[in-house]
Amino acid sequence: MSLDRKSEISANLHKVNERIAGAAAKVGRDPADIQLIAVTKTFPISDLLYLYEFGIRDFGENRDQEANEKVGQLPADINWHFQGQIQSNKLKSITSWATYIHSIDQLKYAKMVSEFAGDQRKSIFIQVSLDQVPESRGGVDPAKLVELANGITQFANLNLMGLMAVAPLEENTDQAFSRLAHLHSNFKESFPAAKYLSAGMSGDYETAILHGATHLRIGSSILGNR
Repeated sequence: MSLDRKSEISANLHKVNERIAGAAAKVGRDPADIQLIAVTKTFPISDLLYLYEFGIRDFGENRDQEANEKVGQLPADINWHFQGQIQSNKLKSITSWATYIHSIDQLKYAKMVSEFAGDQRKSIFIQVSLDQVPESRGGVDPAKLVELANGITQFANLNLMGLMAVAPLEENTDQAFSRLAHLHSNFKESFPAAKYLSAGMSGDYETAILHGATHLRIGSSILGNR
């Protein structure tokens, strides 16, 4: 059974990489500039070990307790990404294991990560809301984005990577990611080092690539549905 599962994951990963390369080619991008993050929440350690064997070194988790248990059982050279909605009481723990935090949308959270990180340097993305009602599902209102980023730059141990967003439920994905690309372009004029864009999941990562996504958060297309 495990051999079947290993073959299934290998085939799925191959398909995803092919589709990433195809989407990148459409807009003249190098697939090597696009980081695939395998979203592994709810999946067992055995699946993660297969992915590791296939060369994946970036894993995404949404739940602190589950991720904490996995980190200690896997090789130390893995980059762990936290991409769930943040809860203040979980941030100390999240900061202890996450290499990247994708969902900072309030200055108080950035401040807490900075304090918990201490001498360590942490990489973060600002989650920006693309919903018609800003901040309804997490993410900062685009109108408050620069203000938040200015606040984050005061923390010397935080590396502001760029922006993160989730495509809204009520809008055409292509239109939403086009807006995001425009937003990111303007943002980089003030924060040129924040050149990365975390966008695109299993259902829309090819569209995200067309609009400049550099970090893709893909789960079910690789591991299936739980």
